[in-house]
Amino acid sequence: MAKAKAKSSARTVNRPRPSKRRGLPAAKAKAKPRPKQRFVASHLREEDFKGGLRSYAEYRDLGLAMATSGMVQAHVIRFVPPCRPEEVSKLHYHDVDFQMVYVLKGWIKTAFDGQGDIVMRTGSCWIQPPRIEHKVLDYSDDCEVLEIVLPAEFKTVELE
Repeated sequence: MAKAKAKSSARTVNRPRPSKRRGLPAAKAKAKPRPKQRFVASHLREEDFKGGLRSYAEYRDLGLAMATSGMVQAHVIRFVPPCRPEEVSKLHYHDVDFQMVYVLKGWIKTAFDGQGDIVMRTGSCWIQPPRIEHKVLDYSDDCEVLEIVLPAEFKTVELE
């Protein structure tokens, strides 16, 4: 029995596709070199919660800044009860490239420029675009969040 040749409508063309960056062919676009990274593990220890940026919060550094040569910072923030709005409700922004917050326990009410007041509860997650103005309005006595920020070192600018 003779084998029939299968026709294919697909064609292979070996030419580089243009990159969206500066009109260069994809083969010539170079990615930024990434900082050297190393393995790190962080285990919960109560004594690791320390003061930090805000007096009404304790921070547990998860070791990512050191492990990523300053590319990423990650920490668990435990809010100190009771919430005192006169202390926490200060408008500010962070000069970052990326910031993500995930609520581990409790709830937190925050006001974001252009978004209004939002209550985030256990399991809620949000991205704070770079330099978005915001302030904490209230939080539960058991509130804890995980925050991931790029780069590890950044400025916080108080507006009030």
